[in-house]
Amino acid sequence: MTLVWEDLLKLAVALVLGGIIGAERERHKKAVGLRTLILITVGSALFTIISARMVGPDGENPGRIAANIVSGIGFLGAGVILEERGRVVGLTTAATIWIAAAIGMAAGAGEYILATFTAGLVMAVLLLFTRLEEYLEIASEQRTYEITAKIDWDKYKELKSLFKDYGLAVNSYKQEKKGLYMVCTFEISGQTKKHDKVVQKLLTDKEIKEVWF
Repeated sequence: MTLVWEDLLKLAVALVLGGIIGAERERHKKAVGLRTLILITVGSALFTIISARMVGPDGENPGRIAANIVSGIGFLGAGVILEERGRVVGLTTAATIWIAAAIGMAAGAGEYILATFTAGLVMAVLLLFTRLEEYLEIASEQRTYEITAKIDWDKYKELKSLFKDYGLAVNSYKQEKKGLYMVCTFEISGQTKKHDKVVQKLLTDKEIKEVWF
């Protein structure tokens, strides 16, 4: 097989675009960072380049290999979606893996403008939309809180009311006795900013021994 310089350009474009997105993820200390996203975009581009040349004697559709990239990247994305302390995390990272593979495929197909424009849209979503969510206060999540304090019924009622006072919904709650302490478990849902304010309040409460969320 002869060396085609345009193929090297395709790989270089995939590397640069994957590096831009990966740098943003790396800066925010995400599970999938700079090197991983570069490998995803470059690998997808290489598969796309090779698949365009692998036409069998019976005229088999070479796009089959490229289509399998989508299936394969799904397994990689599923590996970063986890349930952590009552919360599902990693969905944005999984979606970033998926779109990074698509950008790599576009670069591998020679669609440089399309790949670059899509990478720009991804960066806009990751950077600007995060601030927009904070401004509109629409970011919402569910958390499980485990709060350990001395056994005190009034304190339990105070904790229960605390979440409501900050505009959070109490989905379920329970109380357990462990020695001289009570462990209060709350399933809470609401805006992320309100969760953070509650956490700050709990951490400054001297009557609370331990907070887990």
